[in-house]
Amino acid sequence: MTKKITIGIIAPVDAGKTTLSEEMLFQTGMIRHAGRVDHGDTFLDPDSIEKQRGITVFAHQAQLIMDDFTMTLLDTPGHVDFAATTEQVLPVLDYAILIVSGSDGVTGYTRLLWRLLAHYDVPTFIFVNKTDAPGFARQRILKEIQSLDDGCLPFSPKLDETTIEDIASQDETALNQYLEQGTLTTEQIQRLIANRKVFPTYFGSALKRTGVKDLLAGLKQWTPTPQWSEKFAARVFKISHDKDGQQLTWLRVTGGYLNAKQTLVDDQKADALRVYNGEKYQVVQKVNAGDVCAVVGPAKLLVGQGLGADHTDKPALLKPVLSYTVATQHDLHDCLQKLEELALDDPQLTVIWNSELQAIEVQVMGPMQLEVLAQLLKERYQIAVTFEKGTVLYQETATKSFEGVGHFEPLRHYSECHLLIKPGTLGSGLQFGIKCSVDVLGHNYQQQIITALKSKLQRGVLIGAPLTDAQITLVGGRASVVHSVGGDFREAANRALRQGLMELKQRGGCQLLEQWYRFTLIVPDDQVGRALNDIQRSSGDFDSPVQLANHQTEITGHAPVSEFRDYATTLRGYSHGEGQLTCVPDGNHPCHNADEVIVAAAYDPVADLDNTPDSVFCAHGAGYPVHWDQVPHKMHCAYFTDQH
Repeated sequence: MTKKITIGIIAPVDAGKTTLSEEMLFQTGMIRHAGRVDHGDTFLDPDSIEKQRGITVFAHQAQLIMDDFTMTLLDTPGHVDFAATTEQVLPVLDYAILIVSGSDGVTGYTRLLWRLLAHYDVPTFIFVNKTDAPGFARQRILKEIQSLDDGCLPFSPKLDETTIEDIASQDETALNQYLEQGTLTTEQIQRLIANRKVFPTYFGSALKRTGVKDLLAGLKQWTPTPQWSEKFAARVFKISHDKDGQQLTWLRVTGGYLNAKQTLVDDQKADALRVYNGEKYQVVQKVNAGDVCAVVGPAKLLVGQGLGADHTDKPALLKPVLSYTVATQHDLHDCLQKLEELALDDPQLTVIWNSELQAIEVQVMGPMQLEVLAQLLKERYQIAVTFEKGTVLYQETATKSFEGVGHFEPLRHYSECHLLIKPGTLGSGLQFGIKCSVDVLGHNYQQQIITALKSKLQRGVLIGAPLTDAQITLVGGRASVVHSVGGDFREAANRALRQGLMELKQRGGCQLLEQWYRFTLIVPDDQVGRALNDIQRSSGDFDSPVQLANHQTEITGHAPVSEFRDYATTLRGYSHGEGQLTCVPDGNHPCHNADEVIVAAAYDPVADLDNTPDSVFCAHGAGYPVHWDQVPHKMHCAYFTDQH
């Protein structure tokens, strides 16, 4: 029986990811010669944008076959600006290969990738590339890798007794088995790898064709045959367009099988199924569980969407950090439509129409993404744009708990909703739940409330930024048998959330968040003082500087995006081009100058009528508004919790 697995290959830029992919394809006989990025002839970077820039921008698929072992290889971008594209591939992987450069070691971006792999629970093999680089030190690199996890252990074609003992020591059950048996079986080691207890680590040079054969053998030996449910399930991980402009929805079948002409959801039908290998594809009539395909036909499916029995859902860790305004001579509304089409391909590209400024705003990860976005608009739609410097993206959260109340009772309508707002964990986004008896509020109304909350972009009350990292739980409410109708609880739910946030604001329970970078800064030794002063002046922090060769010093730390976004230009100036700066997103942190940002925003949450915290009550046959702070005195239900 043929074993089939899907493997993603991920790495920081310049670690040799595409070179390794090419060599794996060559050594398995899939291509006649391994292409090179600098020659523009690689199998897995077929797009013109990728050839021009010499980097991977989009995820691509290839097939590798070794006797009875078949791998679907998903190649991902290495540049940090396209990390969201890498992230959206991770949920469909059986395993990943993480490449670490032998010359650069474990970089800040390597650590970000490791965090993403852990978030999506992806078993991982590690390949240390460029071991032929001058100054390569195997033990130093291995120590850096083991700072990610102690389970990163060197593997070879035949494991010696010491290695097996090290493997066993990563798990108590495995250690007991080792002590009883004196060894570990292949199946036991496979299980440890699949459970992310052990991370096989290989060394070599893809360009010099060393170590790749051992990596391929390890992938074959240490990965079991996946078991799939018989019920159809699939997950969308990419949306793209072919050369004829036809939309392709890429998905992995995670259960059962998918037939051509099969309805996926609602009116979205799989008109044709393509299995790609680089640029070429084969049209098939059926795709089995475990396989990856591009579907022609669906126009409304979204990246990350589960189909059939696939209900797994994890919030994306990476969010856009910068906002820019689009400048163009083209018709703005047509440009907006085309940008929204491109946003379907990239779930972390956010496109917004600012009605007040009559302008298009885009939210992105960084300047390289902007360059590619402009090139895509030009090539696909013949629209020329530039981007004007915008703002850093802020978010808001709750640091305390409170039960908010919303009441909506104009004439012949009735609803009251009580929501408990609690702080969530960092990076969890908004989580919605129900702790309300159907005797208090009917099931149908409960579902209407949760649907209404999820379908609206919920904003905070400090500057009107999106709300995040909070738990919103329906705890109670009231309906009228006679007067409650469909949209009433949508109104009450949104008002309850805003009313609770206003109460929290008064109690100091709202917090402004901003994106921070994790940076690595390399400067000449005589510029260290200047660099450290700049970091402190930017409200950042740093670890102890590390002396490097060639009279250079490495500084790692954190800094707000708002203060550090343009530091590369400053660095080039005072270091005369000798300094190097690498920044990777480090998620949300409390805003370093919250008071200043709040004053500058001058946001009035009560005047934001689309997100009002006020309620509507009824008296003498007419509805009348009630200010948010008076709602607790007018509400029809007593509080359902003690959080008020």
